[in-house]
Amino acid sequence: MTPRFDYNKAAPDAIKAMLALSHYSHQSGLDPALTELVKIRASQLNGCAYCLELHTREARAMGETEPRLHLLAAWRESPLYTERERAALAWTEAITLVATSHAPDDVYAAARAQFSESELVNLTLAIGVINTWNRLAIAFRAVHPVAKP
Repeated sequence: MTPRFDYNKAAPDAIKAMLALSHYSHQSGLDPALTELVKIRASQLNGCAYCLELHTREARAMGETEPRLHLLAAWRESPLYTERERAALAWTEAITLVATSHAPDDVYAAARAQFSESELVNLTLAIGVINTWNRLAIAFRAVHPVAKP
């Protein structure tokens, strides 16, 4: 795949604003390991190889296990995820696919049972931020790093 152009250079002020949102999200008080799972799941749904490579690498650096990373796409069928993680992952799917899901009441209720109002706002913002990064990377064909053999 060939990148279309470097969106970082084309609109540095836009990227600066995105980085500020990302920074806020990192400092919001949500568990960083949970946030990485959310970023990975949204990136899986969107098919963003660049973000998948980045966030699985970051999750591993935080101590995330290979089985949990490999099974994330099928989290509903695996006992490896906590109820809080399950609520966050279901909310991630609903918000990432909001055009078709419309954030169903049952998914909201499960998320609200696990997260305070402010946490749920911050989680929703984190989902929105990764979805925007996915869209930038996919639209402009960002290529993830490739390790040399």
